[in-house]
Amino acid sequence: MSVVVRTPARLDRAVVDGFAGLGVAGVHEAQDRTGLLDPALRPIQQGTRVAGTAVTVSVPPGDNWMIHVAVEQCADGDLLVVAPTTPSTAGYVGGLLATALAHRGVRGVVIDAGCRDVAELREMGFPVWSRHVSAFGTVKETLGTVNVGLVCAGQRVEPGDVVLADDDGVVVVPRTRAAQVLAATRTREAKEAAARERYARGELSLDLHTMRERLAAKGLTYLDPGEPSR
Repeated sequence: MSVVVRTPARLDRAVVDGFAGLGVAGVHEAQDRTGLLDPALRPIQQGTRVAGTAVTVSVPPGDNWMIHVAVEQCADGDLLVVAPTTPSTAGYVGGLLATALAHRGVRGVVIDAGCRDVAELREMGFPVWSRHVSAFGTVKETLGTVNVGLVCAGQRVEPGDVVLADDDGVVVVPRTRAAQVLAATRTREAKEAAARERYARGELSLDLHTMRERLAAKGLTYLDPGEPSR
């Protein structure tokens, strides 16, 4: 069934924005190493990190009609998540759609397909994470869905989930767990900051994290030059 769900549930903006100061890798680790989209999705720009509320779009292969439909459903702070029903390398999103999305405050696009007009998108400062970059155009013939749960690049994404994207990739955080994952990630980041300071002073991770005993238990042996192996 082809449907558009209006006004999906959205998290408190402070929770969503809280993820913008965190990294994809840390969030992935903090939520039990889950939620990471296929690393084949890469940013068309470098040094950009965005966190937004997912607006989901399911599209047919080579047809971007439903992305045009989805623009109307987007609000400030959203992030568009697009997945074709079967694999497609077509360029679904380019400069025109990005202009319309940016006007509504959309923070970026994650698409398990192609984008195009990359130079224009970079000049606009509109971030996109895509599987392909392709000049191949799309048609507008077949319906899909907007704001219905879908699978994008191997992960289930529901409308209203938090999506965080940076140079390391893209991770989705379920809306129902977002506050918990945000707190867990901040705790993890604080521990890493403390460890980084100790590394900078010359301490070894082998000692800081008591790895030596575990390594010995696994059978690791150190030999000095000329010493025969056992």
